[in-house]
Amino acid sequence: MNLKHVFFTVIISAATALGVMWGYSNYAKATITFGGQEKGTIPSNYKLAGLTDNTNTPPGAIDFTQPAAAALPTVVHIKTKTNAKQVSNNLPRTQPKNPFSDLFDDNMLEQFFGNRNGGYVPEQRASGSGVIVSQDGFIVTNNHVVENADELTVTLSNKKSYTAKVVGRDPAYDLAVIKIDASGLPFLLYGNSDDVKIGQWVLALGYPLNLETTVTAGIVSAKSRSLGLNKNTKTSSAVESFIQTDAAVNQGNSGGALINTFGELVGINSAIASPTGYYSGYSYAIPVNIVKKVVDDLIKYGNVQRGFLGVSTYNTYDLPEEEKAKLNLKYSGDGLVITGVTDNSAAVEAGLKKGDIIKSVNGTSVTLPAELQEIVTRYKPSDKIKIVYTRDGKENTVSATLKNSLGTFEVVKQENTILSKLGADFANLDPKKAKEYGINGGVVVKKIKDGALSDQTRMRDGFIIVKINDKEIKNMDELNKALSAAKAITVSGFYPGYDGLYDYPISLENE
Repeated sequence: MNLKHVFFTVIISAATALGVMWGYSNYAKATITFGGQEKGTIPSNYKLAGLTDNTNTPPGAIDFTQPAAAALPTVVHIKTKTNAKQVSNNLPRTQPKNPFSDLFDDNMLEQFFGNRNGGYVPEQRASGSGVIVSQDGFIVTNNHVVENADELTVTLSNKKSYTAKVVGRDPAYDLAVIKIDASGLPFLLYGNSDDVKIGQWVLALGYPLNLETTVTAGIVSAKSRSLGLNKNTKTSSAVESFIQTDAAVNQGNSGGALINTFGELVGINSAIASPTGYYSGYSYAIPVNIVKKVVDDLIKYGNVQRGFLGVSTYNTYDLPEEEKAKLNLKYSGDGLVITGVTDNSAAVEAGLKKGDIIKSVNGTSVTLPAELQEIVTRYKPSDKIKIVYTRDGKENTVSATLKNSLGTFEVVKQENTILSKLGADFANLDPKKAKEYGINGGVVVKKIKDGALSDQTRMRDGFIIVKINDKEIKNMDELNKALSAAKAITVSGFYPGYDGLYDYPISLENE
């Protein structure tokens, strides 16, 4: 009998152990779903640190050695080099080309003030941090770390260096994905930034001030911070919903990891609030739930598939009394008042109006515009979201199908063409306008974004292209053909309301 008992005990124990392993394997597979990470894979760096699951390090633990050991091999040093270049400096003038022509000629003026048509930008070098998010070499960092760089060098914690290439960048999110040619790398597992609580411990890792890998600790002091730091990017729809911490972060930390005590990535360190440019109390990280979405899109499509709801909102308690009167707002409570709705948007088609108060999106309460933006920006065009809102005190629920920035439901891949690399929205010049200007046609530069035009020239929105390398351009087709085999071009055109043609030389070899 004793032998039977022992036998059954062994069988039951083995079955239990197998059940636990199967259950954890399925749990891991269900929680790792984005950005190039294989489902269910636990990297070797976690095993070496003793973090094979999230039970070894309780939240709030004071000993951070395990999460730091797991994360340190995954945080990399990114060094950038931007080649010297000649930059066109042409700007429209509201005065004659040389108002002192009776005293000085143009050559004499340039001896004193330099060439008004261009300038020399010397070679520049900088550095930042990045986080390995897949064993085959995908790395997430900030857009501002790699923007405009001609060469990228990535150094791992073991001092091994690689040349990296840019997979995709997005100034609106200030995020970028780069890739090195390697395999079997340690990588950082994604956490869930929705689960981050104010007051919990977090660690910041990176390469500040050109030091070796540095770990600092702090607590989460706020969530959904919108600081206007991205307002000067070449985009009209910057995304800001930062995690605020008091973990020390300095120049060079940009693109590095913010992790929880389980060693999971919860944010990408991006900014500090400081009057001196150095850490003075607060630092800011992009939530990992946004990071996962951006990384996944940049790898799959080359650009971010961002869904737009099409509303402008205000916290109910911050809305000025005069605005409440304009909207005839009699009932408020917690939520976001809709103060504007974009034509042909998802909001219009869902029936939302000015004065409606959004209470929740997909079951998550919203009280700050940044919270709404953070939730919506995780979805792509054609995705549906459930919105609970009140109108005249009555609660309603509606489903909204998100659109892209152009007002359609299409998923758009990044075109790998010279035209797209110029970095602007273009349109054929209206024939009536062409006749008014006395030309046969042209191409209007409607909105300059991120690319060769912004990097190498000071061209402004509204410029009308009429020539490429002295060849007449009447429409978009002719512009595409002129660019197809060119390594260097001179874009010629004019600004409506200003006299004369302006020339912008551009090199396309490094674009």
